[in-house]
Amino acid sequence: MSQADQAVTGDRPGEIDARPVPHPLRWVAIAIIVLLVAMMISSFVTNAQWNWGFVGTVMNYKPVLQGLVQGTIVGTLGAMVLGVGLGIILAIMRLSENPVLRGVSFVYTWFFRAIPRLVLLVMMGSGIAVLYPKLDIGFPFAQQIFGVDNALMVGSIDVNKLSNGIIVGILGLGLSEAAYMAEIARAGIQSVDRGQTEAAQALGMSPGKTMRRVVLPQAMRVIVPPTGNETIAMVKDTSLLSAVPVTMELWYQVSTVGNQTYKIVPAYVAGFVWYLIVCSVLMVGQAWLERRFGRGFGNSNLSASQRTKFLGMIGGGGK
Repeated sequence: MSQADQAVTGDRPGEIDARPVPHPLRWVAIAIIVLLVAMMISSFVTNAQWNWGFVGTVMNYKPVLQGLVQGTIVGTLGAMVLGVGLGIILAIMRLSENPVLRGVSFVYTWFFRAIPRLVLLVMMGSGIAVLYPKLDIGFPFAQQIFGVDNALMVGSIDVNKLSNGIIVGILGLGLSEAAYMAEIARAGIQSVDRGQTEAAQALGMSPGKTMRRVVLPQAMRVIVPPTGNETIAMVKDTSLLSAVPVTMELWYQVSTVGNQTYKIVPAYVAGFVWYLIVCSVLMVGQAWLERRFGRGFGNSNLSASQRTKFLGMIGGGGK
């Protein structure tokens, strides 16, 4: 070994005997959390007022299960399908160069974001039937302009028959949700680089095909997380369907059971548990969709071996 190498080696520090910084307060916090959890579990087990046996019975009541499926699940799916579809259309209108389309989209989002959903459902369930017991579809002002009544009418809808059903509830929740989804979709579309659209147009794609095949698939990375949150929130908002009124709904049914049996708390807990189950399933689905649409953005989803191989390729040492 040369003298230069010996000098360099001698200048290097020896092995560092580093000790981690102690954090005693962390252990204190953990002990407090464990104590609180133990107290909570003890309360659930020893307090007879919870009446867990009756909770399980209420969860398996046929009316409660029907309310869960027909009101909560079907209502959520219907409202979200309507809200997402209409929201994407409104977002595209909001980004359009046509001032009329932009204005219509803005007015729609302004109106439905300003009206509470409970108020909207009450109005649609009670007020619409009073104002329009029969809704005619056709040329407006036909009687005043042409002197005819039904000649220019395409059809009519009996609002009284629909004003207290699940369809009106889905329609009310879906129209309200579309206003929020429009802003979510607009943010997702704007997150896609403009160069992607220009490249698709250079390849001869039409604007509609560019939006479907290029922009929206990339925008889903931004759209999916808040959409998942909106879906979970919609599960809970279906409890407002009793304002339409829709009786075949989860919370309405467990409330009815509680009032009839005078066991209010256990009946309510049964509803809590069902909401927790449904929302937990949706959270798992949301996490899966986020991973799926997040592929290719960053390397956070790469495994350790994939990350090592990728870094080796950057350094020229990997194959």
